[in-house]
Amino acid sequence: MKLRTLTSLLPMTTALFSYGQDVVQPNVLFIFVDDFACDAIGAYGNKIVQTPNIDQIAANGVVFNNAYNIGGWNGAISVASRSQLLTGRYLWNAKNAEDNKYKKEYESEMFLPQVMSNAGYQTFMTGKWHVGHVSPEQVFDKVVLTRKGGMPPDTPASYNRPKDENDQNWLPWDTLQMGFWTGGKHWSEAQADVMIDYIKENAGSSRPSFMYCAFNAPHDPRQSPQEYVEQYSIESIPLPGNFLPEHPFNKEMGTGRGMRDEKLAPFPRTSYAVKKHIQEYYGIISHLDEQIGRILKALKESGMDKNTLIVFASDNGLAVGQHGFLGKQNLYDHSAKVPLIFSGSGIPKGQVRDQLVYMQDLVPTIYESIGLNKNYQIDFIPLNNIIRKKENGRSHLYGAYLKTQRMIRNKRYKLYLIPEAKQVYLFDLLKDPLEKNNLYGTKKHRKVAEKMYQLFLREAATQNDPLKLEAKNLDEFTREI
Repeated sequence: MKLRTLTSLLPMTTALFSYGQDVVQPNVLFIFVDDFACDAIGAYGNKIVQTPNIDQIAANGVVFNNAYNIGGWNGAISVASRSQLLTGRYLWNAKNAEDNKYKKEYESEMFLPQVMSNAGYQTFMTGKWHVGHVSPEQVFDKVVLTRKGGMPPDTPASYNRPKDENDQNWLPWDTLQMGFWTGGKHWSEAQADVMIDYIKENAGSSRPSFMYCAFNAPHDPRQSPQEYVEQYSIESIPLPGNFLPEHPFNKEMGTGRGMRDEKLAPFPRTSYAVKKHIQEYYGIISHLDEQIGRILKALKESGMDKNTLIVFASDNGLAVGQHGFLGKQNLYDHSAKVPLIFSGSGIPKGQVRDQLVYMQDLVPTIYESIGLNKNYQIDFIPLNNIIRKKENGRSHLYGAYLKTQRMIRNKRYKLYLIPEAKQVYLFDLLKDPLEKNNLYGTKKHRKVAEKMYQLFLREAATQNDPLKLEAKNLDEFTREI
């Protein structure tokens, strides 16, 4: 499939979300977070973690319960996720664009902020970038305090720990460990400061703003001030219901013991080590939530909140002990599913949508929300009619990681393939949301599994999947690849 060029970017005379008879383009505040699992947010059902400000965004808007990132072409899932987001391309099309960046047919490709700029917006970016083939300065009007790498400076002592309950060699609030403390102030706080300054400086501007606030948190190293961590006692944290000491096929999945993320805790995983990592994960999340609250307060005090569309999303999810993993290089829901919330100007309040969507669908959703005409051509689809309860959304979603994992899901079932292990999983997500009970091989679900496999083959072709499975059916798949 040849990648297509965005065209005809003049605003429409009416926006999909009405702002009155005279259309006033809303500001857009896009809060993009890193490695933030859905199950670590109060609004998504977590009863322990404290996320009052994110919960408030959700209460004032629409929460998507089934938003996914397609996957990744290397271990840095955020590279693929962000490339898809900023180009509007499905996974393998986005990689193709990156691999062919110097070819003439790609010279006119436009990124999200460039589209917004052409629509009359002043564009601003702060925080994590992690898109290798273009710099943020090339596509945003203004960039302050950008982080071009994938994570804060590494902290060697944060790996392979804790070995036991007496292991105190690394502490999240130890500023000498650098990481998020590099520069003297926690990165989340420094970035919120920058975002607040921009809001104050541009509150009275005649041009609307597109504000891309991309936090590195809660990516590891999971550092935050002591009080944020210690508000969660180890005893109060339950072990994940799908905890495993180690996944039986992690090597074949391309997520073995040598994977950077998987080195964060010792093998086999222990109950205490996983709970400790969850405690630190919740700590950095609550600290991040407070910084988001500061930004929302500044938005309200400036008066911009009355005409601002707020989008909250994560590049991917994360495992913290689930299925034996501590990373996101897998296609289980804890890692592939992401939070996605639309709030603010023109959005219904306190509502939930269960439709199947890709996180990157937020891009054309923003375009339609600000009144761009529909002649732009990108792979993802707008969610505006789903928000307005006028569409049912997709019937299925596809997922991929390297050439080692593939997934297809519909509204009930997920088929999960591990080619190198000739392993097939079939999960009933309605009855088994933790993905613990493999139904593949049961007589009752044989036809379901085969139907899902045929659906996968068709969707893989649509997605330009470079992995060409020769097996025409699951019997062949499990015998020989």
